[in-house]
Amino acid sequence: MAINKVILIGNVGNDPEIRHLEAGTPVANFRLATSESYTNRNGERITQTEWHNIVVWRGLAEVVEKYVKKGAQLFIEGKIRTRSWDDKDGNKRYTTEIVADALQMLGKRTENGPEASQNPANAGSYAAAPNADISSMPEPEDDLPF
Repeated sequence: MAINKVILIGNVGNDPEIRHLEAGTPVANFRLATSESYTNRNGERITQTEWHNIVVWRGLAEVVEKYVKKGAQLFIEGKIRTRSWDDKDGNKRYTTEIVADALQMLGKRTENGPEASQNPANAGSYAAAPNADISSMPEPEDDLPF
């Protein structure tokens, strides 16, 4: 058995980009920063930040469009997907992204809009439809990685 599951808590690095494909299917893309800190041998506090490309489809994309802004703190569940395409010069390009199937808005109500709250247990929580087959969702038709 194989499992492809990602759980992230981080901050949105840019306002989400929302597009609608030819059939009207909404897709949202944004970057999420996760950080971890440690103290090195010299006693210096070091923070390392990883940036994740997040892709959200359909109903979740509509939620993201309404409520998610740069700086918002999110809990994301999804899977890792790596895809490739040929750029305009014919070079093979690759990108790795997280296809989210659930998200929860964390933080204060004023930070993330009306759906968030100070108690993460009461924050807005959203998931893709249980029977949604995200593996069969169409790929964007342009040659951009996002």
